[in-house]
Formats: sequence, structure tokens, C-alpha cells
Amino acid sequence: MNRIKEVLEEKGIKQVWLAEKLGKSFNMVNSYVQNRTQPSLEVLYRIAEILEVNVKDLLIEKND
Repeated sequence: MNRIKEVLEEKGIKQVWLAEKLGKSFNMVNSYVQNRTQPSLEVLYRIAEILEVNVKDLLIEKND
């Protein structure tokens, strides 16, 4: 699970803008945001770089 949706909302950034910056389709970014698909680590680090956050800020800790 990721927090991409929350970070985008906090920063007032639209998925379309992120898709453009990533060079990915809106549908792919939307699937990341909705947690239907998890981005690869490489893409996750790129998203963190674009959003100017630590990659850890994009992850949800799982407490078992």
C-alpha cells in the first residue's frame, strides 16, 4: 500500500501532472494512486523525487 494519493492531495498536485512528469499514462498513475497497482521501486523513488518527499513518506507501514 502507498500514500501517493494523500501526498498529492497535501501538495495540491493533480494526477495528470504527475503522469506527465513520470512519462506514464494517467491510467497507470491512477492505478498507483488507487492502490490497484504498486509502482516498482524505481518508479516509487522517481515519484518521491518529483514530489520532493522522502520515499518513506509514500509508504504505509504495516504493523503486524
